[in-house]
Parts: sequence; structure tokens; C-alpha cells
Amino acid sequence: MPKAIAWLLVLLCGAGTVWGQGAAVAAPAQTETDEYTRYELLSPESASFAIRYEVTATTAGAKYYFNPIRKGSVATGESVVDVMTGQPLRFEVVSGEEAVKDPLMKGEGTSVDYIKVTLARPVPPEGQARLLILKTYKDAKSYYHEGDAIVFNRSLSIPRNSVVLPAGYELVACNVPSQVLAEPDGRIAISYMNGSGAEAPLVVKGKLGAQTGAAAAPRATGSAKSWEAPFEGETEQERLSERAHQDREIVYFLQQPETHAFRLYHDYTESRPGVDKYFNVVRSGSKVSDPSAYMLDTGEKLATKIMTGAELAAAKIDAGEPVDAAAQVVVVPFSPVKAGQDLRVRISETYTAPASYRLEGDELVFDRSLGRPRNAVVLPQGWYLTISSIPATVTQMVDGRIRLDFWNGRPDPADVLIKAKRRAQVR
Repeated sequence: MPKAIAWLLVLLCGAGTVWGQGAAVAAPAQTETDEYTRYELLSPESASFAIRYEVTATTAGAKYYFNPIRKGSVATGESVVDVMTGQPLRFEVVSGEEAVKDPLMKGEGTSVDYIKVTLARPVPPEGQARLLILKTYKDAKSYYHEGDAIVFNRSLSIPRNSVVLPAGYELVACNVPSQVLAEPDGRIAISYMNGSGAEAPLVVKGKLGAQTGAAAAPRATGSAKSWEAPFEGETEQERLSERAHQDREIVYFLQQPETHAFRLYHDYTESRPGVDKYFNVVRSGSKVSDPSAYMLDTGEKLATKIMTGAELAAAKIDAGEPVDAAAQVVVVPFSPVKAGQDLRVRISETYTAPASYRLEGDELVFDRSLGRPRNAVVLPQGWYLTISSIPATVTQMVDGRIRLDFWNGRPDPADVLIKAKRRAQVR
């Protein structure tokens, strides 16, 4: 069920059955977003791995979140943290039969147990509840020896994952295209994004041979940029950041192309203690208007202000990066972040960008460089897709509009070129 509809139903009738025109409408189901799982493989003899599961509950009004315990795995050491406050949350393990008694879980499987989490606060309308679930699984069918190699063989439905090998093991095989990164202690990790919606049949193999201890630690990443011509590339630090774990995302809603305008929202997480503002520097060639922002965790509306680089300099406000005097900057103030806590903000804006978005003859053209790992573009009402230069997953929304999702596991931007035509009248 789309979040907007689920939100409306909850606002009207809470979490129970909704009644209208004499007919019952099903209560909203549990929904979530931004799932990310990190698997740290423990000693091979244990057949165990520690799991760090990040998930965001999004069903408006929900007071609980249910996390299934995978069949065949023995779970121990569970704990749950409210990401906004860093405080532990109350939870219990319940049977599938017990879980489906909650209207949110109607129709879910009863053959597995669930971790039932009591949320710190009901999910606000169009908001979120961010959770960190920690647990250890023992599963000899997923993690085992094969000759002199260790094997992690597990079909993963979560779209963003990383797997960390035990100390002393080098990576010798991985069947899903992945980043390979070194942990601060030298352990080898693979990380990937899977935006297909299907499970990834991941198989990772490792063998003894990697260094351990101080000798294994990687050197600190530098700020030098790649040498590849003709364009200046990303810094080493940017190139070696884990793309799958980055939580920045953006959705563009294209207006009719004659306007050159698109409404967008982007989500931003801040965890640095003391930070009390977000600065969105508008790229050259775009003009911003009608900004708004709110806290996803609480639904609290935030003030916004459009300033120029010159006005920032005059007010002695540091945006954290060089800003041209004529550049527009959307400033979003909030209460200073406390140590051990963080906040997530959704910023909405309208951009007008004739160079990026235009009408050429009878064709809609959207030509823009998208730098985040996860980006989406929604065509305006009445248009059908004819061209997408960058591979995307394509879906049709309830209202008939076409949505393209671009998941980019590379550290360089995706230079997206989209074209569309008006739909013919179907008799």
C-alpha cells in the first residue's frame, strides 16, 4: 500500500479497520525503508555471524515494528536501539501466530518468530522511526568450511548489504559485483547495492593469507583526486567511502517541461555533536524556490531561509564549503545535535533549471548529473518514457506517472539523460 494512502487511513481511523461507504478497508500493513545489513563473520568454527540491521519503520501511527527471525538461524544477543536518541528500546520475541494478531502484520507468515519492538514514539504522519537491531545468528547452512576456504552463502533480500571477513582472511571469490574495502583494523569487507527488488544469491569465499594486527591496518585515505583525464575526479576519501551505507537520497518530481521546473525532496542525516544547521548549496544553472523542511523522526516542522553566498559571508556563517557570492543556499536551522544522537531531515524545494529540464520539439528532456547513490525521477502526468541513458528500474505509480530509480554503486556521478513523449489518447 502506498505510504500516502496508509497515512490517510491511519489519520482517519488509527491502526484498526477503516470503514467507508458501507465496506471495510484493510488496515495499513507494516512498511519500511532504508534497510541496510552488515554481517561480521565470526570464527568459522562457530558458524556464526554478528548482524547490524538498520531499518526505518514508515507506517504512520505504528507503535511497534516486527523483525522476522530467519528460519534455520538461531538468534542470540538481540538488542534494539532508537537511532534518533541512541537509547535502547524494549522488545520481545513472539511467535508468528502472535505477530499476525497485530493489524500491521495481517497476512504475514506465521512459520517464523519475530522480534517485536516497541517504538520510542508512534511513527508521525509522513515520518519515520529509525531502528538499529543487533543480533548474532548461528547458521551452518549459510556459513561453513569448503576445503581450505570459508564460505558465506546466503540469499539476501535486503537491498543494501556488507559482509566482513574474519581477521586473517583474504577475499578470493564474490559472485555479486561489490565494493571491496578495508576496515580500520584491516579486515576485508565487501559491500553492494541491489535495487532490483529480487533477492541476491550472494556467495563470498575467503582463505587464510591476509595480514593481521597493526600490519593489516590500511593507511588513512587522502584528499588527492584521481588523475584520470579529461575531468578531475573524486578524492580518494570519497572513492573509498561505502556507497551502500550512505543514507543520502533524492527524488525529483518533474513538472510540465514548459516550466523548466521540478519539485524534489532529499533526506539528510546529521550526527555530528553541536551541528545546528544544514546548508544546501544550489548548483549553478538552477534557481530554488518554496523550500520546506521537517524532522522525519518527530514530524516537527523546521524553518528554512534562502540566502546568497554573499549574505552568508556578511553574517559570518560557515557553510562548510566554499560558496560563490551569487550562489543560492537553502539554510535549515535546528536544535544542536547532542552526543550519541542524530536527526534526519527531509528538505523539499522547487528548482527551475532550463539547461537541465526543457522541451525540445515534442520531446521532454531531463539532462542532469546525479551524484548520490540512490536517486529517483518521476515523469510528469501524461508522459511516457522513450529514453534513459543510464540503466534504471522503472515502475508505474498509482496515479499513472512513470518513476525511474537510479542506484549507483560507483563513486562517480551518473550523468542521466531522460527523454519522454506525451501519451496518445487511448479510445
